Parts: sequence; C-alpha cells; structure tokens
Amino acid sequence: MIFEVVQGVLLLGIVATAFKALNNKDLLVGTIFLAAMSLLLSAEFYLLQAPDVAIAEAAIGAGLSTAIFVMAIKKTKRWEDEKGN
Repeated sequence: MIFEVVQGVLLLGIVATAFKALNNKDLLVGTIFLAAMSLLLSAEFYLLQAPDVAIAEAAIGAGLSTAIFVMAIKKTKRWEDEKGN
C-alpha cells in the first residue's frame, strides 16, 4: 500500500517537472526542472529494484547533462540581456 502511494507521488512529480521544464521560457530554469525530473526518475528506478540504472540516471541524467546544458546556456546570450531589462 505505501509502496504504491510513494510510486504514484514520484510519477506525478516526474510528469509535473517535465511539464514545467517544457513550458518554461527561461532555459536555465527549464534545465533545473529537467535535473529534478531526472532525480525523481532515479528514485523511481531505485524503487523498482534497479539500483544500477538509478545510479547511472542520477550521474548522467541529473549530473552530467545538467552541467553540459548550463555551460551551453552560459555561452549564449540571454533574451533579457538583448531587450535591455
């Protein structure tokens, strides 16, 4: 019973963070939401008794991909800077 509730909450969190990442106009905030989604997905994999996949998802999905996205965003001009705000 508790397992199903925790799994449902994790799945709702995954869907919610993915939706927020896609609907956000700021790329940096969207990247943070993708990292959060990846961490929630990692927890889901761990609950499904796949710890090796959970570790790989946490390291690559949340860690490495987020770092690469942030570095790429940092090297581009932000839209707010072009407007002069």
